[in-house]
Amino acid sequence: MQPSPTVDLSGFLITLRHLIREPSVVGAEDSFFRVLRRELEELDISVERHSGILVARGNDPESIILSAHIDRHGLVCTGPNEFQYAAFIAGNRGELTGDSVSEQMIATIADRFTGQRVQAHLPYTGTYIGQGTISSGYLCPNRLNLIFELNGLDYLEPGTPVSFLDRLKLSDTHIYAQLDNVVSVALIIYLYSLGFTGTALFTAQEEAGRSWRYALAWFQREAITTRRLLVLDTSPYPTPEAAAAQDLVLRKKDASALFDPKFTADIETRCNSLGISHSFKDEWIENRRSEGGRPYSLGRTELGRLAAASHGMINGTTLQIPTIGYHTAEETASLSSIKAAIGLLCTFLK
Repeated sequence: MQPSPTVDLSGFLITLRHLIREPSVVGAEDSFFRVLRRELEELDISVERHSGILVARGNDPESIILSAHIDRHGLVCTGPNEFQYAAFIAGNRGELTGDSVSEQMIATIADRFTGQRVQAHLPYTGTYIGQGTISSGYLCPNRLNLIFELNGLDYLEPGTPVSFLDRLKLSDTHIYAQLDNVVSVALIIYLYSLGFTGTALFTAQEEAGRSWRYALAWFQREAITTRRLLVLDTSPYPTPEAAAAQDLVLRKKDASALFDPKFTADIETRCNSLGISHSFKDEWIENRRSEGGRPYSLGRTELGRLAAASHGMINGTTLQIPTIGYHTAEETASLSSIKAAIGLLCTFLK
């Protein structure tokens, strides 16, 4: 394991700032895939695009496989001046099990978006159409989805994606934006710029419960099995204090499967050797349950579904950045967590 270099966030923040401005609403990720391809090809990284997934390969592609989903929550027009949360529209219901973190939180976030500026764009090209503002939002008990009314976009046709108008904001200690999961995409691009030689998977429609299918199809196509798949993501916490209790979040399992114990222990060892504070989200959830707190679900992650569907032939572990303000344009992560993630990922550089 190589010692991590002194972390300079300037290059990472430039990449993140650029990516955040690009729309990538669940189910309408094509334009973001093209942006991502350009970013990687500028680094002379080999890139392949398959249905629902973009695969980047360095000079030693079998050394380790990273993964991050590229989709972000947003809206889609479903009728005259009617907009629904894109991840949970009728066409996605078959993939949703009711116990993902997103689904568990849906009832608590309806009022977070009033006044939020949004922008509409063409589904495939990403071409800008216009801007508006969310005037109201509520949970429809019959459709089990968030329903929104917008000012300024009543001319849109059904199927048009609408993203949150988002810009990266910085303080001395934190970053603020719709970080899930563009922050992980930026981390991987930055890692390639530092000399990462492994493989990275960038998947679509994770928030709708589909990304694992695209990843599984790629593993099957390539006849690859692994127990060293490292999935990067954010991890929501209810309060700033809870998020600040650790720099990085690990997991031993989710509601679908146990993660690989050996690789999980390897990541924990790397955290300890670098002095990175960390916790296990599954243990945090179980402790909350035993204390009689809100009954959080263990959630069903991309990795857990991959492990279950492949009967353990594809497995690994997760590395997550703790955040608050989940699923909004004000999602917040500490710079210390970003530095910790970069420092740990740099231990995979050769």
